Amino acid sequence: MEVKEITNRDDDFAKWYTDVCKKADLIDYSSVKGSMIIRPLGYAIWEEIQKALDKMFKDTGHENVQMPMFIPESLLNVEKEHVEGFAPEVAWVTQGGKEKLEERMCVRPTSEVLFCEHYKKIIKTYRDLPKLYNQWCTIVRWEKTTRPFLRSREILWQEGHTMHRTSEEAIEETLKMFNIYKKFQEEYLALPVITGKKTEKEKFAGAEITYTIEAMMYDGYALQNGTSHYFGNHFADAFGIRFTDQDNKLKVPYQTSWGVSTRMIGGIIMTHGDNNGLVLPPKIAPWKVIIIPIGEVSEKLKELEEKLKENDITYKVDNSNKTPGFKFADAEVKGYPIRIELGKRDLENNQVTLVRRDTLEKIVVNYEEVLEKIKYLLETIQKDMFEKAKNRRDSMIYEAMTYDELKDIAENKPGFIKINWCGKTECEDKIKEDTTLKSRCIIEDEEVNGPCVVCKNKATTRIYIGKQY
Repeated sequence: MEVKEITNRDDDFAKWYTDVCKKADLIDYSSVKGSMIIRPLGYAIWEEIQKALDKMFKDTGHENVQMPMFIPESLLNVEKEHVEGFAPEVAWVTQGGKEKLEERMCVRPTSEVLFCEHYKKIIKTYRDLPKLYNQWCTIVRWEKTTRPFLRSREILWQEGHTMHRTSEEAIEETLKMFNIYKKFQEEYLALPVITGKKTEKEKFAGAEITYTIEAMMYDGYALQNGTSHYFGNHFADAFGIRFTDQDNKLKVPYQTSWGVSTRMIGGIIMTHGDNNGLVLPPKIAPWKVIIIPIGEVSEKLKELEEKLKENDITYKVDNSNKTPGFKFADAEVKGYPIRIELGKRDLENNQVTLVRRDTLEKIVVNYEEVLEKIKYLLETIQKDMFEKAKNRRDSMIYEAMTYDELKDIAENKPGFIKINWCGKTECEDKIKEDTTLKSRCIIEDEEVNGPCVVCKNKATTRIYIGKQY
């Protein structure tokens, strides 16, 4: 493997992305069109994501469950608005074995209706609330255009579904989980994110409010990296879910759902990767350190391994019979945060060479100091990766006060654009038709001054717009 096999990121970003996914051994393709094989490194990253998020969920009182993969058509049709939103992407099962099914079933595109059917059976009084359930599973959406991690027909993801006694409690839950996503992506994935409500046009089918996590990739495109939805109680009402409240009256509970997926791995690649391959933030890297022995260093290698184990620093050793140069390139492609070059000649001088993956800086340290230096570097790399991504993102956020200005920026500068907006879908549609840009989220902490950039009527809010994956 040679680094030159990876397309230059600035020449062809799409090809570069696919090259990194393949050369880093994150994925492979199969005869299952539109789906991907997630290889050990790719799945190990997903396991790290699961581990961290699952703890955050459980620390806030959520429990994991598992719902069926198939949904009968009659159940899916209980909430019409929801079904219409997913209809184009639903995969249907019409035959089981040799028998044609009496009722066709879809392979779940999401699980709101399954949770609602179950909640109807187990929620009877206010004492049964809240119900804070989550599941880790796969879903199927029949996407026409697919790309590793970003869009595939079979998706690994997490979906939380909760029921609450009051709307206030449900809204509080929606925001709590939204903030957990934001904290996780910034602190673990080193992704600076923009957050806010989706517009009416862009919100999730069936939701009253959708909050979105929007990350900007290296090329200026947006990646919707997680959403949290407040449903009100029309789902629960449609499914006939009722509970006896403290005042002895029958009431309808309020519902939320929230989810993220392996799309976040795509976000890591497209935000932090470079022309040498993958760059992993230390907090999410399955192996923080790759050790490359050069010459006969078995005694010191064993000693170093023990030190790393004692300090819970995950590592790998490349003992292959490849050349050191090949091993260095392979380590860079796969994104290990720190490379340790454990060379016989260096050790004779009581030295070890450490290489930061994010900057490729080489640091020579005394062997006795190697552990403390690794700990320091892991913290520093995590922080520096976030700051670097944030600075790039901030440099690609523009403001347009007129429609001509908006179109000029859209044509010549990749990134997000902040605009004044009247709130009408017609203006949103015109922007998309003229520029292919879509609204990302509503900006809630900025004062609105001036007219809508599209229709010139009074603006009621400000929004981010941008191209998306």
